[in-house]
Amino acid sequence: MKGSEERLPPTPPPSSASRAMKSNKSTNTKPELALRRQLFRRGLRYRVGYRIVLPEHAVRPDIVFTRHKLAIFVDGCFWHGCPQHCRMPSDPSGYWHQKIDRNRKRDVTVTEVLGTAGWTVFRVWEHESAEAVAEAIHAALASSASAKRRSATMPRQVR
Repeated sequence: MKGSEERLPPTPPPSSASRAMKSNKSTNTKPELALRRQLFRRGLRYRVGYRIVLPEHAVRPDIVFTRHKLAIFVDGCFWHGCPQHCRMPSDPSGYWHQKIDRNRKRDVTVTEVLGTAGWTVFRVWEHESAEAVAEAIHAALASSASAKRRSATMPRQVR
């Protein structure tokens, strides 16, 4: 996978936009923390920084429910190209356009790879309501748990 990634043009010369973008955190962002608080309030316990290793890819989602094989990514509107809020900086070298396009493609690949491996993937935009997302995740986990209980209590067929 790594060998097939396209190269970005050279980093643009330092500008105020580049400095501001470099100072953004990649983990423990406000939207991620808000979602984690909402999940915790609902009695849900999760893992943070958990690395999922698959044969063709290694992934580190923002929040993971290992028993339910549920991976949650809280995507920033700028970095992942939110159609509603992403404003591309004016950049003559095309660096930021290529970077965000590459992030989008990686997001699609990661979602497909995890789905193929039996994981459920939630992709959440940073602008979405943490309460609404937590409720959707709670519902998905509840239906997953009830399906597992039903299959565990079903009698086995004897041949």
